[in-house]
Amino acid sequence: MKILKAVVFSIAGLLMAACLGILVCALNPSLTAMLAEQVEHMAENNGQEDGGTGTDGSLDNVRLPGMPGLVELPGDKDIYQVPENMPDAPSGELGSLSGYQPVQQENQQIAQEEADSLSDILATGQSGEGLAFDREMYPYYAMLEQDMQQIYSQIYANAVEKIPSFTPVTIVDVEQLKTAFEAVCNDHPELFWLETGYSCKYLKDGTCVEITLKFSDLADDLEAARAEFNAQVERIQTGVQAQGSDLEKERYIHDLLLSYVEYDMTAEQNQSAYSALVEGRSVCAGYARAFQYLMQQAGIPCYYCTGFAGQDHAWNIVKLDGAYYNVDVTWDDTRNPTYDFFNKTDGELVSTHIRTGLSVYLPACQGGGLDNGMGSGGQDSESQPGSEGSGDGSQVMPSNPDLKPLEWISKNKIDQEESTPKEEQPDTSQDDLEKAGITQEEVMDTLDKYYGDCLAKLKAAGSGQQQFSCVIPQSLWDSVEQAYSSGDYWKGYVESALQELKMNDFAIQLQVQRLGGGYLKIYHGVVTY
Repeated sequence: MKILKAVVFSIAGLLMAACLGILVCALNPSLTAMLAEQVEHMAENNGQEDGGTGTDGSLDNVRLPGMPGLVELPGDKDIYQVPENMPDAPSGELGSLSGYQPVQQENQQIAQEEADSLSDILATGQSGEGLAFDREMYPYYAMLEQDMQQIYSQIYANAVEKIPSFTPVTIVDVEQLKTAFEAVCNDHPELFWLETGYSCKYLKDGTCVEITLKFSDLADDLEAARAEFNAQVERIQTGVQAQGSDLEKERYIHDLLLSYVEYDMTAEQNQSAYSALVEGRSVCAGYARAFQYLMQQAGIPCYYCTGFAGQDHAWNIVKLDGAYYNVDVTWDDTRNPTYDFFNKTDGELVSTHIRTGLSVYLPACQGGGLDNGMGSGGQDSESQPGSEGSGDGSQVMPSNPDLKPLEWISKNKIDQEESTPKEEQPDTSQDDLEKAGITQEEVMDTLDKYYGDCLAKLKAAGSGQQQFSCVIPQSLWDSVEQAYSSGDYWKGYVESALQELKMNDFAIQLQVQRLGGGYLKIYHGVVTY
């Protein structure tokens, strides 16, 4: 009887302890998460003890905690160390230079009957079989397990062919799919029509049965968009290849983007390289993807890195002389463009940038004594054509410090300022000229005259770092804006000037001054290469 009582009391005690544990976990979710993490960790250890590394001792089947579908890459000393504290929101102008949108997934659970019907109407599309991706140039591909590399290749191949919906070529669950899709987006900036979002239909057990990609409006006439994109890239690469070392090529690309791209949260396609390279307006995602693709085309390993810098943000990691560095082109494109975030180590950015998502598995940026005259990551003004010291350790592109940066004045704004019909306006041209303090001969009132004036002044100024100005009527501004946004200005006067100067390329920064009387004075800070 005593034994029976002991057993009963023991069972009752266990039940009470279990109830108490459930109550504590319910009241303390963080404890629940911690316990779940410990259980998961124990399961992983048990799996490894049972031979989780495969028969050949490789790491092909070892997953990293919390990232389904990933393999652990060798090289402990090169692993990025996630800072303990999140960086504070940056103050001033840098606080607004972001705009990266993380991958968005739309998942819908369906019944087995619907899944069976999908198999009758859907196919795998392009399987991606036979595709190969260099592990150094495409590191996110290298992070994936072999079966997830198959999904990666399938997503890439279907994106290239604009096939929106297809069935997976191998078994993949919801979380693994997100990892593979993000890897494709991060590795391939040339897929500029692929949106950073997708949808998935899955079964109760989490297995995906349908993947649907999302394409931007550019996919409607992809042949034309590709031609425009590739032409711009080829034109830039002509100047890039004229440079000597990889560092010089990197500087050239960095400076060109700073001169050509305007930060604009309202820009269309602003998560793509197309927005930066073709339209000349983007956010951090577009800057970073444009920089990545131009560096890739130059044969220099360059990775798209995402994380947090006061808010969601994107920048780049480059490999130079065997060492890795951070480059944030967006944060260098400030009112006075700088090199403050050019080739920085993780330690130098620890207070402002922290990696998240798959980017934590990119190599650590520890530098390596790169002989570039930059000290601790800044650019030496004597070694960089077209830069001048700012007095605080940062370096800036050529500009007129007394002027504000060029504002992209919309046609609607001009129309509002000139709302009175011209036929009802009195002839005040002479008064307007006097108000602006200029003569009629100084005014370039057509785009052809503006190009001719720029050509003459650029040729007269000569090579190197130079500055010249032109006066235009405000009514011509829309045409000038479009010329610089589309790249038409290049054929308008730059090609002829470079031939005359026997130079290959140049960078330009524009600033504007309102003269009054309906006239603008545009200052051109240029550096010929």
